Amino acid sequence: MPVLEGWSYRPADFLLFSERVYWRLFELQDAALWPLQLVALAAGGAVLLLALRQRRGAAPAIFLILAAAWLLVAVSFLWQRYLPVNWAIAYAIPFFLAEAGLLLGLLLGRGGALAAPWSPRLLAAAGLLAYALLAHPLLPLVAARPLASAELFALAPDPTAIVTLAVGAMLVEPRSAWLIMPVPALWCLASFATLLTLGSWQGWIVLAAPVLALSVRLLPADGPSGRVQA
Repeated sequence: MPVLEGWSYRPADFLLFSERVYWRLFELQDAALWPLQLVALAAGGAVLLLALRQRRGAAPAIFLILAAAWLLVAVSFLWQRYLPVNWAIAYAIPFFLAEAGLLLGLLLGRGGALAAPWSPRLLAAAGLLAYALLAHPLLPLVAARPLASAELFALAPDPTAIVTLAVGAMLVEPRSAWLIMPVPALWCLASFATLLTLGSWQGWIVLAAPVLALSVRLLPADGPSGRVQA
């Protein structure tokens, strides 16, 4: 019966690309931007070191790096690579640009104070950040995919979103955290839906990121060395 035919569709039937095409996007991204991966890794490492060492001006420098990462991902990956195979990404690009603007706003307004060094909140958030920088790019090895499809901070959306969530979890003021965390959290939900539809278990890791970041914000932000203002 024609009326019942719609019930035979699966979520995957509405995707315009396959899992192979999806992971191929990251291979193309990494190949086209080499050796920018080295700069991206250095920038991510700088975010982690700035958060842990907390010299004066650490927070503004972190916001600047994150803003540049969101802008680069919006232009080089979403617009140039993902949009041609997924028309819905046109609606995501403005959010990525808005996130870059919000981060620049925090930089100019000096709206960020990080949790104290060695505080439970900072250490837990640093662990999430380190995962996004170091472990997330190695997931292709676990999934039996070429390492050439690695997702890197500032070059791919998922690790960029996770790093931003980790930084948001580190912030002391709730207003600043809630300003920059919604967009990366929403992206993680959208990415989870896409990966789940493609049949990839990796989506559950992406889904866990905002849950962990929100949980980390419940941890104490005070430590033996006090707070360092942005």
